[in-house]
Amino acid sequence: MTESFLKRYSFDIVANDFIAAGKGSSTIKNLLKSMGIEANIIRKIAITSYEAEINIVIHSYGGQLHCDLYEDKIVIVSQDTGPGIKDVELALTEGYSTATESVRELGFGAGMGLPNMMKYSDDFEITSSSDGTVIKITILL
Repeated sequence: MTESFLKRYSFDIVANDFIAAGKGSSTIKNLLKSMGIEANIIRKIAITSYEAEINIVIHSYGGQLHCDLYEDKIVIVSQDTGPGIKDVELALTEGYSTATESVRELGFGAGMGLPNMMKYSDDFEITSSSDGTVIKITILL
């Protein structure tokens, strides 16, 4: 963490818990509003953190969503436990999804999660293995 690091907020995300899905990203959004962060920045963070959180719910065995506040940026880190993404490059393609039919019936799994995270971030990093996936999204203030 750099000198400009201010604070980390963390949220536990449970696999397949569609009732609680979105609570972490909603809390982040409300926190940033209360801090007076610009609306266009909040929108980017709300989109990217929600997509990251939903991906943990749908595709992993559970994980955490972190919001790291710095003086000059906000970093969203999504960490999950397995099974990982078999083909990251393919998963970054708009419309590609490995979501099950039951997940799609709930209105998720359109294959826009990772592409939206990339689109709305100033810097996007992803690493994945059979142990899990880590996504780091940076949005400049």
